[in-house]
Amino acid sequence: MAGYVGILVSDPWLQNQFTQVELRSLKSHFLSMRREKGRVALGDLPSRMSRLKIVGENLTEEERAAFLHQSYQNMDDEVDFEVFLRVYLNMQVHANARMGGSAKNSSAFLKAATTTLLHTISESEKTSYVAHINNYLGEDAFLKKYLPIDPLTSGLFELAKDGVLLCKLINVAVPGTIDERAINTKRVLNPWERNENHTLCLNSAKAIGCTVVNIGTQDLIEGRPHLVLGLISQIIKIQLLADLNLKKTPQLVELVDDSKDVEELMSQPPEKILLRWMNFQLKKGGYKRNITNFSSDVKDGEAYACLLNVLAPEHSTPAMMSAKDPLQRAKLVLEHADRMGCKRYLTPKDIVEGSPNLNLAFVAHIFQHRNGLSSATKPISFLETSSDDVQVSREETSFRLWINSLGNSTYINNVFEDVRDGWVLLEALDKVSPGIVNWKIATKPPIKMPFRKVENCNQVVKIGKQLKFSLVNIAGNDIVQGNKKLILAYLWQLMRHNILQLLKNLRLHSHGKEITDADILNWANSKVKNAGRHSHMASFKDRKLSDGIFFLDLLSAVEPKIVNWSLVTKGESGEEKKMNASYIISIARKLGCSIFLLPEDLIEVNQKMILTLTASIMYWFLKQPIEERPITSDSENGSSLETISNSTTDDCASEGSSTEENGNR
Repeated sequence: MAGYVGILVSDPWLQNQFTQVELRSLKSHFLSMRREKGRVALGDLPSRMSRLKIVGENLTEEERAAFLHQSYQNMDDEVDFEVFLRVYLNMQVHANARMGGSAKNSSAFLKAATTTLLHTISESEKTSYVAHINNYLGEDAFLKKYLPIDPLTSGLFELAKDGVLLCKLINVAVPGTIDERAINTKRVLNPWERNENHTLCLNSAKAIGCTVVNIGTQDLIEGRPHLVLGLISQIIKIQLLADLNLKKTPQLVELVDDSKDVEELMSQPPEKILLRWMNFQLKKGGYKRNITNFSSDVKDGEAYACLLNVLAPEHSTPAMMSAKDPLQRAKLVLEHADRMGCKRYLTPKDIVEGSPNLNLAFVAHIFQHRNGLSSATKPISFLETSSDDVQVSREETSFRLWINSLGNSTYINNVFEDVRDGWVLLEALDKVSPGIVNWKIATKPPIKMPFRKVENCNQVVKIGKQLKFSLVNIAGNDIVQGNKKLILAYLWQLMRHNILQLLKNLRLHSHGKEITDADILNWANSKVKNAGRHSHMASFKDRKLSDGIFFLDLLSAVEPKIVNWSLVTKGESGEEKKMNASYIISIARKLGCSIFLLPEDLIEVNQKMILTLTASIMYWFLKQPIEERPITSDSENGSSLETISNSTTDDCASEGSSTEENGNR
């Protein structure tokens, strides 16, 4: 294989987009093309891609050719394997967009914003997001000397290059995600410090639900406009949609009739809830059509005119309701929104052209400002949660974010609902253990026949047993029925298997035994002891861990410069423990660990999350070239785990999962 020029994939991002099986298949296809003509040109691809999944099935040869002509100038340019892969991925996005997205729960915004490879940006979106940033971060102590940004320049992308802006924007979207003490905020940052900020940014973005599988720290350091804007738009939408759930806005119960409908509403993605709310209000105003998207269905402005008239009739004008020209109506709609005090996220032209991201942002902002729901809604009994329910909710969030970070085709919004047909779990299993799923007997959603869901889930259970999961008295139907306890137990074992497998893959040249929980525990204690620290972890449920000191010692042992000890508390009071826990999570992400836990998990010593944190730090450390590691006399137990090859990026270690972002610094 190595003898073929342009066949090896050196780009880590490209490696992460495919399973090993997919790469082999695509390599075979590409080599076959090249053998026939001696070279492969862009102009050859439209006809030769007919046999490829999604691209060949859903685009005609003419459509593939037209798409390529829009993206490239010279069709005679020779294509190497990496360019071929990028074209293929780009066409997949185009094909999915043409089909309107195949997964019922897929978030068009979250998936599409950063998966396109076309280096084009929407000036309207840039202008809107710049206005948002100027508004929400204009008074930030560090950023105010650089704001406001002029949307007509490239100032946004220049300011994003040091990572501070993106980190602070994440905290605006989901307050408390990043401990700002971990952000490097000097006026001039060196390359090391910029890389740390962007590593922290990307791992934190994943932790709030962004899709970042195709963005690396170098992309952000270089300020690549399409990738920076894609990430910013995801962060802003997460902020704008934050209230679209029953816990934040219990008045949403007004949209449904009974408890069964309420449970269904709780499982829906925020975009679907926003559409449901919009149609609920439009029905009050006598609007006859049903709005199904934030693009073509709102282009004429009629739905907006009706919606604003229902929510704020005191600002309505007869001209808005009677306007015949869509552009004029759109202008009047935005004037009405201004009178309501709603910021504009779009222009009349954006409405008429059906810009989906900006229309969604506009409607979400209207909802935040005035949702028109009854303030006298009675509390919903099953939303009153016990401490056990809170723990379940936290674990659901962690596993959901982890699954979405794998880069599956289906974006999930609620673990307990979205895994019930088995497909999401099969995709996750295939990412963790490429080739383990028998896709010939699997059924892809939408699935109308219930027994097909059971078949999918039966295979999930069968594979779990094959991987030696503890699945006593668990059947596929338990997953179909949405048994929360069993689903969480399965996902925990899958997540644990993934990190252990990654650690094992990094040790291929050590001829060692399988990695166990005890190995991880011994490694961590050995690293802390050999660094001259005195803290100790008796087990992953050691109550002494709640003060955070052990993990600060461990992080300092693997990277001496990462902890600023002047910011560390003694961890004696509840507040001090929380400060340490928040700092630990942020500096672990800054180091390069992709983790999905909350400060509460550390303070309460959640055994599962403590294990994943420790294993993630270990995985990061073992990935570093030996010459870059801190020099210690690792003669204690656990040292054998580090006798690995200098080549820490074995093919099998990098594929099958994106649980960890590249931590190379």
